[in-house]
Amino acid sequence: MKISIASDHAGFEQKERLRAFLEGLGHEVCDHGPATDDRVDYPDYAVPVAKDVAEGRADRGVLVCGTGIGMALAADKIAGVRAANIITPQFAALCREHNDANVITLSGRFVEPDANEEILRTFLTTDFGGGRHVGRVEKIMALD
Repeated sequence: MKISIASDHAGFEQKERLRAFLEGLGHEVCDHGPATDDRVDYPDYAVPVAKDVAEGRADRGVLVCGTGIGMALAADKIAGVRAANIITPQFAALCREHNDANVITLSGRFVEPDANEEILRTFLTTDFGGGRHVGRVEKIMALD
């Protein structure tokens, strides 16, 4: 799977760890930065990942900031993206099963690295449930 990833300064350390985790699972990873933990503005990093997903250059996107909330807000502004800020593996499964989320945003400050790895694994291995959820996702996408 092709995965696009980025963070801001608050998510930098976990982004680096998650990039290595994804590569270890055999995924092709496109890292949009940043290259250091110097202060940056998260929208500048959320947009390239969201565009990769929306334009088909990546199958999924991963964004990490302090809470994950700002990244989700920024990524969702890109047409075709369904970003979800996730803090548990159960939520990761549901955002895929029910919402066909294609970008996950994670907290680099409030969720432990091991937990974020499990959340990300669940996000990448859970399929969209289809069925009754198809119409709901179509209604969401019609809002773009």
